[in-house]
Amino acid sequence: MVLLGCKPDGRHTEQHDIFFGIGNQLRDLIPDMEVFWPEAKGKLHIDGFREVNIVDDHQIRVVERNGQEPGDRQLFFLNLGGYKPNEMEEFHYKILSVQTDIGVAIRASKETVFFKHTTFGTATSHVDDKYGVDVDDVYTVKDILPLHLKEKYTLEITPVSEAVADQLHLGYFQFSKI
Repeated sequence: MVLLGCKPDGRHTEQHDIFFGIGNQLRDLIPDMEVFWPEAKGKLHIDGFREVNIVDDHQIRVVERNGQEPGDRQLFFLNLGGYKPNEMEEFHYKILSVQTDIGVAIRASKETVFFKHTTFGTATSHVDDKYGVDVDDVYTVKDILPLHLKEKYTLEITPVSEAVADQLHLGYFQFSKI
């Protein structure tokens, strides 16, 4: 899971997007990241990344696709958007969630601190509310992988009793120095 950043031509502020890929090293993802965001024209950098291994007390493993989808649980990526009074900004909070379906994933996202505290006045938090907090985007991670990866791999999701949280790597990472 990679937080990509760039300032495309004609824009006044840096923009961001999330990329999911599969590789042995971060460097292995660079060609797919460049294809993912062609408008960046080689100006991409990384603002953060995480090797996804543990989510909601489940181990996430990349396995070769053998024709069968393992298990009934899915790994969801949710992008929550919200506003605060007197701030000219739409704040975002990215969530990974292991659930059985999209509805359960959305309901679980509404239990986050972000969802509960990024609202004001009559702008109550619910999915259709563009003035409080909204689930801007929700995807199963396996569906937003680059095509050549999702044809070859799938995700195996298994419960674990003891898990160490994934490490977040935050900062400005230039492709040339990865």
